[in-house]
Amino acid sequence: MSSIPDRDGPWPLVGRDDALAAVTGALHHPRVRAVLVHGPAGVGKSRLAEECLDRAARSGLRTARAVATAVASAVPLGALAHVIPAGTDLSDPVAGFAAVDAALSRDGGGRLVLLVDDLHLLDATSVMLLRQLMDSGTAVVVGTVRTGVPFELSAAFGNDDTVCRIDVEEFRPDEVAGVLRTVLGGPVSAHAVHELHTASGGNALYLRELVLGALRSGALHSDGEVWHLLKGLGSGTARLKELIATRLAHAPRSAVGAVELLALCEPVALTDIEEVAGAEEVLELERHGHIRLVRDHRRHTVVLTHPLYGEVVRAALPELRRKAILLSQAERVEARGARRQDDPLQLASWRLSATGTADPEQLELAAALARHSHDYPQVVRLSRALPADRHTVRNRLLLADALMELGRSAEAEDVLGEADALATTEEDRLAIVLAYSTNALWGMAHAGRAQEVTAAHGALLGSPRVRRILTINEGCIRTAIGRPGSGLELLEELGDAPGSPHDAPVWLGGAAVKTRALQMTGRIGQALAWAEHASSLHRGLERRPRRTALAAPHPAVQQAPVVLALAEDGRLAEARDLGLELYSELVGSEAGLVRMWVAFFLARAEWLAGRVSAARRWYAECIALGRTRHRTRPMREALGGLAAAIALQGDAHGAAETLADLDRADDSMAEREYDTFVPSPGRALGEAWAMAATGRLEDARVTLLRAADGLEGTGNLSGQGMLLLDVARLGGAAIVAGRLAGVAARSDGRLVHAHAELAAALAENDGVALLRLSERLAEMGCELSAAEAAGAAAAAFRRAGNPRSAAGAAVRSAALAEGCEGARTPLLAAAAMTVPLTRREAEIAWLAVSGATSPEIAGHLVLSVRTVNNHLGRVYEKLGVTSRRELARMMPLVRTAKP
Repeated sequence: MSSIPDRDGPWPLVGRDDALAAVTGALHHPRVRAVLVHGPAGVGKSRLAEECLDRAARSGLRTARAVATAVASAVPLGALAHVIPAGTDLSDPVAGFAAVDAALSRDGGGRLVLLVDDLHLLDATSVMLLRQLMDSGTAVVVGTVRTGVPFELSAAFGNDDTVCRIDVEEFRPDEVAGVLRTVLGGPVSAHAVHELHTASGGNALYLRELVLGALRSGALHSDGEVWHLLKGLGSGTARLKELIATRLAHAPRSAVGAVELLALCEPVALTDIEEVAGAEEVLELERHGHIRLVRDHRRHTVVLTHPLYGEVVRAALPELRRKAILLSQAERVEARGARRQDDPLQLASWRLSATGTADPEQLELAAALARHSHDYPQVVRLSRALPADRHTVRNRLLLADALMELGRSAEAEDVLGEADALATTEEDRLAIVLAYSTNALWGMAHAGRAQEVTAAHGALLGSPRVRRILTINEGCIRTAIGRPGSGLELLEELGDAPGSPHDAPVWLGGAAVKTRALQMTGRIGQALAWAEHASSLHRGLERRPRRTALAAPHPAVQQAPVVLALAEDGRLAEARDLGLELYSELVGSEAGLVRMWVAFFLARAEWLAGRVSAARRWYAECIALGRTRHRTRPMREALGGLAAAIALQGDAHGAAETLADLDRADDSMAEREYDTFVPSPGRALGEAWAMAATGRLEDARVTLLRAADGLEGTGNLSGQGMLLLDVARLGGAAIVAGRLAGVAARSDGRLVHAHAELAAALAENDGVALLRLSERLAEMGCELSAAEAAGAAAAAFRRAGNPRSAAGAAVRSAALAEGCEGARTPLLAAAAMTVPLTRREAEIAWLAVSGATSPEIAGHLVLSVRTVNNHLGRVYEKLGVTSRRELARMMPLVRTAKP
């Protein structure tokens, strides 16, 4: 774990590089007299200004600091008193200011750089003195100014090009990620970044206190690969609460009720806020920056300007006051008729919070609305509040579904038992069987139980429709356990659309699995077309929520497998863009399972692209989410991929530790007992590359071949192709070229065809074909495979006695490898040049690369210019270059010691 900066010490200045460069540059510009750093409170203006002052001091300039406050502003020159030389007579301001200017000028050392924090709080006399020092060139002022102060401040200091304004805004999500990575010393999960950005609002000060609070509580945790949230973020430190309480204390006392109402019920209709506080007070709250208006067509609602404001206000509210506010707001909404779609959810939630109970019909409707928006914690809260005599199969299934999504599979199993006891119809029993099966497959990682439950109950359910649905379910199970061939045959029962609204949830889930099955079996074109069809239907059904026994999955589930389908079609950039778009959509939701799969597919796409660090990062994201949601199945395959990525970067020990984690994950899965076990491609990759990292290439090839053999008959062409390719990459191209060609013949993805040709070219040691494939793979975005192909071409050309072509291929390999984030493979090693430059040739080449001309080299080495040029000619010939620029790129690749 990285050391965390002390609460009272400053964090490293990160995420403000552009602003820091702008301020530093302005300080050294002879015309600039003042630099005004503008921004909202807490965004790091003072920290930025202090860093600039420190840099000015280190460069030899004189520096001084001043802090303007509301108290000091009551006394003329109160904030600048310590800067004014002792004994200065200020009874005559004109003469006194001139004396101050002269005294500071006599001190020497160039201009004085004077930092004034909260410049907008300076009194008028201090502003006049600063203006005189600026105009005379004695001082340059660096002032921090809070956004929203009167424009007259800028006019007081001038608004021409001698005054530089730098605007510092709240951090964007990507900037928060950068700050956290720097401070914590490692990657931070996208979910943690989202939660911290949302909670802090991008405010640097709030972010700092939230992180410190989460670290102290254990909510923010590193598993060695990525920092992630194990539980809720919390409200930060006591200092953060004090800061926010101080900020809110400026609200008008008559408007406190409005702030309290928003803390408990936001968003709140503008008319309700005005009823509580009055229109003038609401305007005052907006002027002070405590609230903001949100317009949604004709509806105007009000929210607090910062997410943490509500947290602090709620924590301070007495219980009776809280109850009164919630019930009063519920009565207002009911008096208006509660006509808006989200009103039932709000009413049930408010009454439940206020009294511990609510109208059962309202609770049921609210739970269904919460499930429609995938708010699973709210579904659990509302469903748990239903009295026992109002339990039905439908509301128990809704609760079980939410518990499954939250990773609480044991609780879900208990609730399904309650539903089973209430079932009276075939429709009820079918829904329960499907829920049991889903929980066993994805929640408990027990495919055998999923099949067992389906088989046992299916015998009792005999209608054609039920048998069709159970067949679809079995197809999903087979695909999930790695048998997409037989799974796809069963999934043909889906047809083109759900048979009825009640079948929609099953159909939508099955449709997503079908896309995955098509991708795994190499039918990329069909997978992409089917996914588009299923997505269109899903979006239409999502807009019309129905009261069905089973809940529909998140719409992103249809597009998740498309990420890998695009990658295997050689469209790596499109795959990455889609994956990032989907994850951005999901990162703030509770749809954990589909989020895991998107992270996994992104990782696999990055692996295919050869971006090893990116693959490692997304595998770690998937695993971190799996650990918090108790999801073994996706996490298991991701652990294998993570081990492979770690090994590919040369860390054999880290790969071994990850494989040990995978052993523990495997032990938790009970599939072997039911003869459903299929070799894990991810595990085989992890084990093989861990072996390769320690030089055991033969063992690595055997491991990959054994796993590929185990996939025969499953239909998983995608997995077989990936494993066989890596056998070729590890020196076994002659063994697998034919098999890989057979896999490509049954697949329509462009990438597997390129990989099959790569294996054939490696087997035949065909430098020309390898170089051509390198260009083709690079166009697809597969930079590592492209670099390896070029490296193998270099080795092939060298063996054929063609040093010029070998050198060019080696340069290409090295250039491509730069984008592969530290990958180390045998084929890349083959590109390393062993050109036999003599010591004198190497000496002259390095001097040429350093910029020396031939006459300069000749003078330095006491040689003739002609001799130098002859040596350079031989170097150019051996390395296959024609200019000194190309020579500069080539020399680092040459295994000849630099003199």
